Amino acid sequence: VPKKLVVTVSGCADDAVAGLVACNPGLRMLQGHRVVLRDDLPAIRGRVAVLSGGGSGHEPAHAGYVGKGMLTGVVAGAVFASPSVGSILAAIRAVAQAGAAGVLLIVKNYTGDRLNFGMALERARAEGTDVRMVVVGDDCAFTTPGKAGRRGICGTVLIHKVAGALAEAGASLDEVEKKVMAAAKIMGTLGLSLSPCSIPGSKPSFQLAEDEMELGLGIHGEAGVRRMKVLPADKAVETMLKHMTDPSNASRLSLTPGSSVVLVVNNLGGLSCLELGIVAGAAVRCLENRGIRIARALVGSFMTALEMAGVSLTLMLVDEELVRLIDAKTTAMAWPNVLAGPATTRREEVPAPVEGPRKLQDEAGTGPGTARVQRVLERVCSTLLDMQDKLNELDRGAGDGDCGHTHARAAQAIREWMRSRPPPTAPAQLLSALADVVLEQMGGSSGVLYGLFLTAAARSLQGRSDTPAWADAMDAGIEAMQRYGGAAPGDRTMLDSLFAAAQALRSLRSPGADPIRVLAAAVQGAEAAAEATRHMEAAAGRASYVRSSRLEQPDPGAVAVAAVLGAMLQ
Repeated sequence: VPKKLVVTVSGCADDAVAGLVACNPGLRMLQGHRVVLRDDLPAIRGRVAVLSGGGSGHEPAHAGYVGKGMLTGVVAGAVFASPSVGSILAAIRAVAQAGAAGVLLIVKNYTGDRLNFGMALERARAEGTDVRMVVVGDDCAFTTPGKAGRRGICGTVLIHKVAGALAEAGASLDEVEKKVMAAAKIMGTLGLSLSPCSIPGSKPSFQLAEDEMELGLGIHGEAGVRRMKVLPADKAVETMLKHMTDPSNASRLSLTPGSSVVLVVNNLGGLSCLELGIVAGAAVRCLENRGIRIARALVGSFMTALEMAGVSLTLMLVDEELVRLIDAKTTAMAWPNVLAGPATTRREEVPAPVEGPRKLQDEAGTGPGTARVQRVLERVCSTLLDMQDKLNELDRGAGDGDCGHTHARAAQAIREWMRSRPPPTAPAQLLSALADVVLEQMGGSSGVLYGLFLTAAARSLQGRSDTPAWADAMDAGIEAMQRYGGAAPGDRTMLDSLFAAAQALRSLRSPGADPIRVLAAAVQGAEAAAEATRHMEAAAGRASYVRSSRLEQPDPGAVAVAAVLGAMLQ
């Protein structure tokens, strides 16, 4: 039996409704019944009350649609079970006693719902209340009409909205009933699922193979009309729309090019929001290709079947009046707060920002400075390429084994960049250009860390050519890496080597320091720090998720940094 996060199996319908009411100040329970009502019942005096309901397990339906401008109240049954006649009658009496000018019941086309709501209606009429019932059957699954007729599924939510907006605007019961019945005739819904669902405490309702999907299933875990191999989302949507509009399908929706529709892309409960977005985009594209105008698109969980990993598409043919009713304000918590306007895949994009003019790089010449920069960079690149396998091997124990590849990618990119144009010789421009190359080409978090280091160091060197400037640049680069990367010295990362080198470079601030000797000391410090990471506990980076007993090697990032510094000294 699948796991469920409930308190008790028997109390789950009560608990779910109680939770919704607890979190929504606009809702109240009706004492002694599983009935949810608007908390401002006096506001319906002289207006039509709109009631609906059905089994639980379809959340946010039905209680999520109670609010000003939508439903006045709902009656909830147990999971996938019709509510009782007594509770439906209590809801009708509550709104009638609040002064409603008639009551409209919106019922999904299932035998149990029709019987129980119908019985309550007859008893309420005998008490003198003007009650009407609209039965919604929007399912397009069955190609030949059965005696039971079409099932009521997600399209019912649009009917709740239309009825509620008309009632809020002060329409009479006759008018609300007539318009709602007309709207219910011009919509269709079709479901598709990758999985069954299971009532708390029970096994799944049916089985689907790993590579199968089910078309046309209901919202109670009933099997559908066709089982097929899993299709890509766009093909699945095409199949659904084709079935819904197929001329040989008795329960089809007639769609002609030029028609306007409201589209509902409904999560049946267990589909990820990522997949839902993909399906929504495919549905809009597919309808546009057929010449259909999507006046509005609603995407989300509207009427679910517990945890079923599936989706249903609802289309309602609309005119301006229906669109106005769909757009009308409501306080119902489950109705989406979407800007009114059509859906299209052809929305104009915001133009990409134009990069400001770069400060002119110092005239790239080919003087002695350029040749020296090229020599040093070439040594760094060949060192990293030679170490590729060693760094990958070190990374396998602690990470994903790609540290060597990442550094080799940077080396290749720097080589190609040098071939395309002579590197700038001014320190700030050189480091800034290298930052661009590694950020674009290196990848991984190392690429961003090197990019941060070089960008901050370049800013610190701007307009300076004195020797102490390099110590400041090193400190600025490390500070940027720490600020965004979160590591500190001793965390077993590339920072350990850099930090040791930075301590040695501080001697450049003393008058008369010999840069070559200071750099040699920095390289020695970095190499010793890299070796010392062998005995450290990883506290940052991917290695921090690996038990320290398995990290017997030095950190590959620290080793790479020491090697780069060493190559610069050769």
